[in-house]
Parts: sequence; structure tokens; C-alpha cells
Amino acid sequence: MLREFTVDFGQIGSQTRQHPGSRIKTAVNQWPLTRTWAQSNSRTIHNMTTSSLVSEHLGFASTGAVGQYLRMAKDMGLDYREALRSANLNEGDLAENKKPVRGDRFQAFLEHLILQANDPLLGLKSGHYVHPASYSLLGFIVMSCANIGEAILKIAPFEKLVGDMGTTQISSITRQGNPATKIVWNCRYPNPQVKPHMVDNVLASWVSFSRWLADRNEAGPLEVWLCRAKPGLQVEKAYSQFFGCPIRFHQSEDALLIDQTTLQIPLRQPDSNLRQMLESHAAQQLKSLTNPEMELIQQVRNIILGQMERGNARQETVAAFLDISSRTMQRRLNDAGTSYQNLLDEIRQEMAKRLLADPQRSIEDIAQQLGFAEPRSFHRRFKAWFGKTPGEFRKSPDPLP
Repeated sequence: MLREFTVDFGQIGSQTRQHPGSRIKTAVNQWPLTRTWAQSNSRTIHNMTTSSLVSEHLGFASTGAVGQYLRMAKDMGLDYREALRSANLNEGDLAENKKPVRGDRFQAFLEHLILQANDPLLGLKSGHYVHPASYSLLGFIVMSCANIGEAILKIAPFEKLVGDMGTTQISSITRQGNPATKIVWNCRYPNPQVKPHMVDNVLASWVSFSRWLADRNEAGPLEVWLCRAKPGLQVEKAYSQFFGCPIRFHQSEDALLIDQTTLQIPLRQPDSNLRQMLESHAAQQLKSLTNPEMELIQQVRNIILGQMERGNARQETVAAFLDISSRTMQRRLNDAGTSYQNLLDEIRQEMAKRLLADPQRSIEDIAQQLGFAEPRSFHRRFKAWFGKTPGEFRKSPDPLP
């Protein structure tokens, strides 16, 4: 049985006081492991390069989603600190729930744990460490649903709150003459070592969380479909015993099949008024959901614009408005693929064109407002930007380059 816990709904988003992550030991931890999977993925940790950290942009993951793997790594005795360092992640930021984690860094963190553990069941085991905060606000929404079927229908509309790791598709099918619901999860992460473990984590977490919500450990899917090849008899037995149903490998989709009886199983804490309130809040979060790095860039741009009007757009001044050091601001901008100087130059270009369109403003005044020590510096920079001097720009019949 999962350990009981309490939730202060006035502080949703913070860590719960206790969580159901300490699930009883199951066959996943009892079956001896073969090294077949590890040998077929023989790249070692020491061969990891910075290319793991600069792969394609994979969106973001909530700190709750990352924290689920972190709790598992600590319990398993893995060197989670080295895994965090390898992915350029800060444990303090995760603990304080400061901001979402970049997807490429999350993928690199998982890759390091996978290579350390040498365990084909790592993703499956991580499902034991799920709790409501693992799903951000979505976790608390499903807690207040009336039954498993209603909870499942909340996944797709709100899964973006958890991150960009994948997408869920839910459909009705007929299986052996009986109606069933198919829940497909499409993983977005391309790393061939990470992907199967992430699929296992998602499917196992859904099942573990549903069992806890319903207070019925026997509740489970009708079938589990996995795209991968069969991993070997011992591992297959562990999957079967965890899910309590047939596991179909070599499938076209990674999915759970749920029968109608399971969908009707009531949950332990239904509250329709609370659910509606949480859904309204989640909808607002989805509307305002932005890329944190782009949000920082926009904040810096806005402050520069405001300060430029006052002729004081020094880097230290802008950082002070954000309540961070100049060095921290520059580091975070570098992480976002830009720099303070780049943003300053972009805004100077925009303002220079606007100010030069006013014939009452002298070029000397404009240079001063844009922060240039002397008009000559402004002339050189302007020509480098637009291929003409400020005076030529003003005389041009079509001044916008």
C-alpha cells in the first residue's frame, strides 16, 4: 500500500508533506537482471560528450517530473550529483522549484543515470516514485476526479503543465469483442537509450498513481503495448508482474489498454467543485505558459527599453531590476543562446530608426540617448548595422533597411 499523505490545496505546486512514492517492493526489484540490454547499449559514461547537452531543443520538463527520477536515483545509491553535473542541472534549483528544466538537459541527466545503473528495468522502477507533484497541477486535478475514466480524460488537455516529454492520445477500441480505451504515449525524446526508459516510466507511473488514487493495488490495464523487441524472459516476467496483464512487444504504439470495468473504479477523494477550480487555474497556466528562457529575454529587453529612455541601460542596472547579479543574468542569457550585448544592440537598432524618423531630434542627442560616448561611435555602429550613416538613413526615400 502506498503511504498516506496530505495536500494543502492552498499551496499547490509546492512539495507534498508525504508522498506515495514509497511503494512496497515488487517483482521489479526481485527479479535477477541479465546484462543483455546493457551489452547491446555499450556506450559508457566516460564516452559521453558535450553533444549530449547541446542536442535539439526538446522543450521543458517540470521540476516535479525530474524530481521523481531524482528520488529513485538517491534510493538506488546512484551518483545523482554527477548525473546532475553532467547535464548542467542544479540540485538547489530543483529543490526550490525555481523553473522548468530544459528538455535536452533532462535527457542528458536520464542518460547518465541509465548508463550508471546498467538496469533494463530502471524506467519501470521509477514508476514507484510517483506522487501528485510529479504531475504538477494535473496531479491534483486527477485526484479530485470521480473515477479512473474521468481522470484519464484529464491527461491530454493538461499534460503540457508536466512538460514537453511526449503527447498522449486516447481513443476507444474493441478488444476481443469488448469495448476498451487505448491510451497511447508518444515520446518526443530521440535518444535511443533514454526513450524506452521514459516510456516505461510514464506507463508505470500512470498505473501506480491510478492504483493509489483508487486504493486498489489490483487495478491495472487489460494489456500493455510496447514498440520495442522482447527484452528477455526475466525482464518480461517483471513487466507482467508489475502491470498484472499481458505485455505485447513489437507493437506499433506504446500504450495501455483499459477495460470498461476499470474505468468505472471510483477514486478516494472525488470533489467536483475543487476539480473545476483547479481546471480553471490550469487553463490559465496553459495560456500563460512560456519558454522560461524566452521569458527572461523578454524581461531583459523590456528593462533595457525602459532604461534606454532614461539614458541608463547599463548591464548592472538591468540585472538589479531582476534582483540577480550581472554575472548570473549573463550566464542565463548565454544558456538561452544570446547575450546582453546582443539584446542591447537589437534594441539600439530599433530605437535608432524610430528616433531618426523624428526630424526634430539631432543625431548627437540620439547617440547620447542610445548610450554612445560620442556621435562618431554611433555613426560607425549604425553603418555596420544598416550599410548607411544616420544622415543617409534620414535622407533615404525608403529609410527602413
